[in-house]
Amino acid sequence: MSLVRRAARLAGFVSVVVLAACAHSPSPSSADIKQAAALNARLSIEYLKLGKLADARDFVERALKQDPDNANVQQTAGLVYERLNEMGKAERAYSSAARLGRGDPNVQNSYAGFLCRTGKTAAGEKLFVQVARDPLYQTPEVALVNAGVCAHGAGDLVDAERYFNQALAIRPNQPEAMLQLANMALERGDAAAARATIQRDLAVNPASAELLWIAIKVERKLGDDVSAANYARRIEVEFPDSEQARMLRAGVAR
Repeated sequence: MSLVRRAARLAGFVSVVVLAACAHSPSPSSADIKQAAALNARLSIEYLKLGKLADARDFVERALKQDPDNANVQQTAGLVYERLNEMGKAERAYSSAARLGRGDPNVQNSYAGFLCRTGKTAAGEKLFVQVARDPLYQTPEVALVNAGVCAHGAGDLVDAERYFNQALAIRPNQPEAMLQLANMALERGDAAAARATIQRDLAVNPASAELLWIAIKVERKLGDDVSAANYARRIEVEFPDSEQARMLRAGVAR
């Protein structure tokens, strides 16, 4: 089902829920209101995916009025306001979500990401590590990769590499951890180590445009123009709509 059809279907379902509540009682029950809020929040996400930001805002603000004490509603509001670049509102929504969802590692992971994206890297990194240690969080390696990306963005290369390796200790084939390690090796001038990590990644995981782009730069650094050209062709064939394919067509990295 397309995103447009799914959004329209959800909108219709929200209307049915509200109308049904009103039909049974002049004052909808708390459960009815909470259900409508959850559906409005889901609908906001669907419109966000479509890039329909005004609709996303409309539906999440309905959800906020209906159930402001719902951590997931507040988290959705944070996503929407951040996308709208209304950073004050986004900060308040994310922090409210984190407060309301203290026991939900997914909510904490989302807040940690916001902290890192807004320059509060120490707090974000610390929270990602807490999430990774939470026994309720099913993918601790993802939180560790996130911590590594946060540390890398802050210029802390030692901690970043440590987090990526910790992620690989949990899940040896974690693709994002290997991609990040390859990129870090290239950044410090160790193209041979970057190549080895890329080859290891490609041996066990599907390729990504980002990984193949790093591979082009690595092979050019090592003087292997044939391999670089092969990786470029793979991007053009396998990921024709990617940013990397557009850069290749623009003559970058040729």
